[in-house]
Order: sequence, then C-alpha cells, then structure tokens
Amino acid sequence: MNRRDFLGLTAAAATSLALAPARSFAEGSGSGPEMTALCDYMSAAKTRALPPEVVEQAKHHILDTLASMISGSELPPGQAAQRYIRANAAQGTSTIAGTSLTASPVEAALANGVMAHADETDDSHSPSRSHPGSSTVPAALALGEHLGIDGAHFLRAVTLGYDVGTRVVMAMGGADFSYESVLSTHSISGTFCASAAAASVAGFDARRMRWVLDYAAQQSSGFIVWRRDVDHIEKGFVSPACRPETA
Repeated sequence: MNRRDFLGLTAAAATSLALAPARSFAEGSGSGPEMTALCDYMSAAKTRALPPEVVEQAKHHILDTLASMISGSELPPGQAAQRYIRANAAQGTSTIAGTSLTASPVEAALANGVMAHADETDDSHSPSRSHPGSSTVPAALALGEHLGIDGAHFLRAVTLGYDVGTRVVMAMGGADFSYESVLSTHSISGTFCASAAAASVAGFDARRMRWVLDYAAQQSSGFIVWRRDVDHIEKGFVSPACRPETA
C-alpha cells in the first residue's frame, strides 16, 4: 500500500465515522419544553399587543437608534459603510440612513448597523453588557421596508429583538459572564437581537423560529480583544445587524 492509498482509506474511514453520529443526532433531535415555549412566544410576537408603557419605551429606543444612524453616517465608520454599499451593492428596496442609497435588506442592515454604533451614541443595556439597538433596529427596519410591514408590526419585532437578545446573555450570567469570559457579550446578544427581530418581521412560525435560534447560536462569536482597538473598527465585526441567519 502506498501513501496515496493509505491517505484515501484514512479519509474514507474518518468521513464515515463523522457522518454516522451526525445522522443519528439529526434524526433523534427534538425540542425541549423550554425551547418549545420560547419559539411559541416568539412566533406570536408579531400580533401580540404590548403594554402601553412598553410601546412608549420601544418608540424611544427606536428614535434613539435612528438618531445614532443619522449621526453615524457622517463619521468615518459610517462613511466606510457607504463606500462599501456603493462599491458592492446593487440598488435595492431598503434605505441606507442619511443617504439616497438603497440596497438589499442584508446589505442595508449591515450599513445601518455600522452607522448606528459609529461613536457609541446608541443605547446600551448594562445587565447584558450589550448594545441592542444597533443590531435590532437596523435588521427590523431593512427587512420591514423590503416586506412592507406596518408600524405596529415593526415595533413589535423590535421589542422582541430586545427581549430575546438581552435575555440570552443574562441567562449566561450577564455582567459576570462578560467579566469572566474572553467571549464578547456584544456579539452574542446582538446576533440574537437581530435574528429575533428579523424573524418576527418575516412572520415565522414556531418551527422556523427554532431554526433561527439554532443559526444564531452557531453564528455567535467574537472576543473582547476589540477593547484594544483605538480606531473602533474591530468592534464593527462583533455584532453587525447583518448575519447569515438574518438573511
């Protein structure tokens, strides 16, 4: 047996070992009661009435994020985002804040998310150590504009994004997790914020909500070394509103 034959047999054996458990896991997977309850809760959010005080608070956060997007459009990160859109994006159905540019929902969510967090004027949530607005609002706004949803649906989707994304990190330990782990809470929370909001805008049922949570968990990543970046560029890659799972 020569080296090529040996490598071929080894690769085939490794592949068979890797694929067999994967199939059994996939066939035997199922939702527990907690996941079922969460997905049912998320799928009902698009039509569920919100308390008046929650509606008022959500409006404040939406307005705050829109203002951050507008101010950020004049700053270096925002200008870089616009150059990216001009160079790479075709004209679409979703608006790039502070400009006459339009793009696809995914590209618009990315650009608006970068602008919203350009100088840290966006909102923050201490218990989860995150900036939910700059992930949630751009994702919901871009897809909502594309799908033509009404204001009430948009507001409920944004509220769900805040609700789910921040609680994921809080369930992991919140601020304590942030201080004790090398992982970035901004990335974890922001990914779930944007995913939940976009899924609600799209009107997903409970089954698809579960898929979205799966994809968000796979995409959550990022390390706290962005704190060393004096140019505030690296953090832009931590929790953009555009992620594969929001697409």
